[in-house]
Amino acid sequence: MKYKLVLKKENMVVFSMIITLLSCSGNEGPQYENTEEIDTGTSELMISDGTLFEPKSSYPKFNWGTTPQYSMFGNGTRTLTEAEVENISGKSSFVCVEKDHARSVLGYAEVGTKHEVEAFKKLDPETKVLYYFNSAYAWPFTSYNENFTRNKIDAYPELKKFLIVNETTGELEHRNNIFFFDVLNPDFRDWWVKAVVAGVNFSGADGVFIDQMHGFVWLRNSQKVEVEKAMGEMMSNLKQALGADKILLGNNASDVEDVFPAVDAAMFEHYNAQKLSKENLLEEWEDMLNNAKAGKISVFRIGVEAEGNPAIDGLTGEEREIALEQLSKERLEYYQACFLIGAQPYAYFKYGWGWRLERGPLVDYPELQKPIGSPKGAYKRLVENEWEFTREFEHASVWVNTETKEAKISWK
Repeated sequence: MKYKLVLKKENMVVFSMIITLLSCSGNEGPQYENTEEIDTGTSELMISDGTLFEPKSSYPKFNWGTTPQYSMFGNGTRTLTEAEVENISGKSSFVCVEKDHARSVLGYAEVGTKHEVEAFKKLDPETKVLYYFNSAYAWPFTSYNENFTRNKIDAYPELKKFLIVNETTGELEHRNNIFFFDVLNPDFRDWWVKAVVAGVNFSGADGVFIDQMHGFVWLRNSQKVEVEKAMGEMMSNLKQALGADKILLGNNASDVEDVFPAVDAAMFEHYNAQKLSKENLLEEWEDMLNNAKAGKISVFRIGVEAEGNPAIDGLTGEEREIALEQLSKERLEYYQACFLIGAQPYAYFKYGWGWRLERGPLVDYPELQKPIGSPKGAYKRLVENEWEFTREFEHASVWVNTETKEAKISWK
């Protein structure tokens, strides 16, 4: 199999040169957006610029049989049922156990992750399961950070020095009593790397999802460069400590210059309306291309709660959850199309309306199970500087207008 891929890649170098000579697009934006369709045959690793994706041996299985999905879930009060493991496993071979999963019944989040790793591996040993840890917020959900709480932290001065202190009040910075890690402290960085690796190893996970790449830089803008370099160093040290056989997925890491070289994968988390804007989506399609060319996984996460849709205004509790589930079904075609327009090999779609177990991971979206097939080439921008795009797949034609937020997927 490896020999065949090498031959294809050598042939595609010549083919890519021909495509480059023939292309005459003057449109702004990604260079590949108006290239002619490429006859890629059956290769599922063909990037839209005509080169081949080079996956690492640690990566999950990937194919274009259906829309590739990533699943991320958490429920602090319980573990998954056998039926729920089967449900999630049937949709994705790439999953992450969120930050406080099963903590109230098993004591610590790393124990909850270990429980689910074993459950998924029993069903399908090739499923890749990630552990969760945060690089900015001191969530006290694991045995490694359980003492970062109001009623405990003063008894642990060696840990308290790892937290950001407000320069004016002298009090610990926090959001709803969740403290902030200080990435500028080298002792913290060493402790943090060891804590993350301990959790991955204990749980038996295939890697880790690291949330928050910012280092709270807005609290100390005068030290912006130092914060960014410290974050990059910490993530590089983590990758080295984890080893080549583990996956490091960084949230919103594609454009973080100091962090990007260290990660194997990057999530695009659309957590507000600006992230769903037409301009941002266009930039992210380019980022997904760059990720693929660098041999990195992309995760395209859409939460419909970020739309600010009037259908959910003022709703709370169960009524809000029901409305959001309905909204997620109504808006699926648009967001699925937004993903498919820019998707590359090893790009995965995460859909729902939040991170909790009851907010999407168990919902059946039949359209995500329809045969999609390999893309026939890059996307096309129909009119220069406007916002209609199309792309062809073996079994689907995709059209999207990111200005009017409309889409149509025509299944073949």
